Amino acid sequence: MLTSIAYAAAGNPGAAGDTGGIFASFVPLILMFVVFYFLLIRPQQKRAKQHREMLNALKKGDYIITSGGLLGRIVDIDGDIFTIDLGDTKVRTPRSYVSGTYDPKNLDTVANENPEK
Repeated sequence: MLTSIAYAAAGNPGAAGDTGGIFASFVPLILMFVVFYFLLIRPQQKRAKQHREMLNALKKGDYIITSGGLLGRIVDIDGDIFTIDLGDTKVRTPRSYVSGTYDPKNLDTVANENPEK
């Protein structure tokens, strides 16, 4: 008697209606992947592409910021190694350590506007 109740509760495993149940169980997983793609993965790929394009466009005379926080001007490029003029010192750094570029005129203006220093 208990086996017949368990069999009735489980339903008929060979019925055609079970395929809709299997699909319905994957819908939330698919929706979560779509949300993660548009909120996390795609924006990160766009930022990485912009950074890669910026690195490829660098040339002598550009002002750069390294990932360590050094601000300087590129004076020589030897493959993937930049020689950066920091004022009194020249430093060699790999291309991958460059985090961005800056305009020295705007940087001076921002520093002069801060009255706390």
